[in-house]
Amino acid sequence: MDILIIGGNRYVGRRLTERLIRGGHSVSVLNRGSSPTAEGAVRIVADRNDERALEKALGERTFDVVVDQVCYTPRQALIARRVLGPRTRRYVMTSTVEVYAYEDSPVPLTEDVLDLGSVHVDAGLPWHDPAYLDAHYGEGKRQAEAVFADAPEFAYTAVRVAHVLGGADDFTGRVAHYAERIRAGAPIAVPVVNRPATYVYVEEIADFLEWAAFREFTGPVNAHSHGPLTTADICAEIERRVGGRTVFREVEVGEVSPFSFTRSYGMDNARASALGYRFSHTAEWLGRAIGETLG
Repeated sequence: MDILIIGGNRYVGRRLTERLIRGGHSVSVLNRGSSPTAEGAVRIVADRNDERALEKALGERTFDVVVDQVCYTPRQALIARRVLGPRTRRYVMTSTVEVYAYEDSPVPLTEDVLDLGSVHVDAGLPWHDPAYLDAHYGEGKRQAEAVFADAPEFAYTAVRVAHVLGGADDFTGRVAHYAERIRAGAPIAVPVVNRPATYVYVEEIADFLEWAAFREFTGPVNAHSHGPLTTADICAEIERRVGGRTVFREVEVGEVSPFSFTRSYGMDNARASALGYRFSHTAEWLGRAIGETLG
């Protein structure tokens, strides 16, 4: 199959690209050209935010599947829908658990608790400002999903990815944040009521995206391993590997550590299971994931 990946040069995207190439597919990677693509991929250089440049770079090419790893805003989604909608039969957007920022529930969240038809889309907000985009990451993804959902002819799925762990190339620094404090016995800020969250191993989410690329289902799907984790679960594994001591400091207000949550970020992956995918349990890979990242 002929597949286009937007992004795809690092972390999950890199793993997905390599899997598809090994599977014998023709893979093109579109990005701004700031880093090399995986061996065997066709490189397409363009700024996805520039609609004319995107159309020019793609020429007359069409694709069986587009996997969009880096759609963060409704404006990017609108451009993608116009330019790539007529060029592909299937569009897979990598979304996030953060789209549930306004849905807090004592039970795991199913995809339908977020009504995309009620999401107000505003492409005129300052999405080009990195600081604004970073502060509104979940909202940007939420509005991008709403753009795709508003086009019935657009065969898309939005993979709502849980918090990702694992890999020596984890660029987030979140695991390192904990490791540094645990080694030193320094306080780790957590909310007074600290909720568990759903997670997924980096290799597993790459596998899921590859699987989803060749299916026919549309609409959102939650993607995460079974077995929610707490901050304490993650810190216990880090402590086991680096030594030191975990010291939690409860805070009523202010910034807390990366894997600490005042509200539930637990998703329900029953839809993925019903569609035929079987996720692992976090207990199967947590130690391996932490070990990879810490070296």
